[in-house]
Formats: sequence, C-alpha cells, structure tokens
Amino acid sequence: MRIQILVVPDCPHHKYAAERLRRVLEDIGSSTTIATRIITDQAEAERIGFIGSPTILIDGRDPFPEPGRPAGLACRRYQTPDGPAGFPSRDQLHRALTGIPPC
Repeated sequence: MRIQILVVPDCPHHKYAAERLRRVLEDIGSSTTIATRIITDQAEAERIGFIGSPTILIDGRDPFPEPGRPAGLACRRYQTPDGPAGFPSRDQLHRALTGIPPC
C-alpha cells in the first residue's frame, strides 16, 4: 500500500491528519510509511486534481472524493460523524484503509 498526504505549505491540519493516519495504520498492523507532498501552485493543483489540504491518497486514489469540487490551494473540510473537520475521523480512515468497519 502506498499512502501520500498532499498539503499546502503550513497546512494547520497536516500533522493531525498524519498522526491520526499513523495510529490507524498501527491499529490494523500496517507498517506502511506515509509520504508528504507539498502543493505550491494553482497549476500543479489543477494538473493533479488537488481539492484541498490535507488530501490523503491511498495507492494514488482519494478515498474521500468530492465530485465537482474545483482544484485549488485551500484548506479541505471532511464530513465526519461529528460534523465538518480538517481531517477524516479514525473510523473513516479505518474503512478507507481496510474496506471494512472496525470491530
């Protein structure tokens, strides 16, 4: 499995998203490393379809797609069970990484 977090410079949610992702990876027994890619300009954002920071890619795929959202250098909001947040919940990440809900 290949995991990448795409962020804008100084993203306030990057470290929290990465830490939550690391904890979920530990929970499922994965030693997968997390790579970070910094997106610095609008042209790059448009070219790769970057819709906000942080964006988590698992094997090159965004498990939290937002069809119709334009590409851009902005903060991203995730719809979580507790309301909008700057990164996905543990349960959402667990499902994205395993395809099944946690026990």
